[in-house]
Amino acid sequence: VQLQASGGGLVQAGGSLRLSCTASGRTGSSLTMAWFRQAPEKEREFVAAFRWSGSRTYYKDSVKGRFTISRDDAKKAVSLQMDSLKPEDTAVYYCAASHTIISSSITTAGQYGYWGKGTQVTVSS
Repeated sequence: VQLQASGGGLVQAGGSLRLSCTASGRTGSSLTMAWFRQAPEKEREFVAAFRWSGSRTYYKDSVKGRFTISRDDAKKAVSLQMDSLKPEDTAVYYCAASHTIISSSITTAGQYGYWGKGTQVTVSS
């Protein structure tokens, strides 16, 4: 599976950005796609995930109500709509995917076998 991420950029606090991640190759209905982020000198952390089977979504607590992950069936892509952005959302955002991940491990970066290149999101105060 190859992942191509797009979007990101610079925005003021309270603004919005939209990230998109398109999967190609051996995708299939068992795919789970997720977004992680990594700020300078911090560990990579889970942001949100979409499980294709059942259309279930998962979110980090601090982004619930502000971020929305959704799918585009035609493109085999997921988008992350980020609203009410805060300076602490500043990070490099990475798209990840897995065919075999279970729900209890969905927030664990090491459980994802496919990763896209990161895209920078900067929120100014």
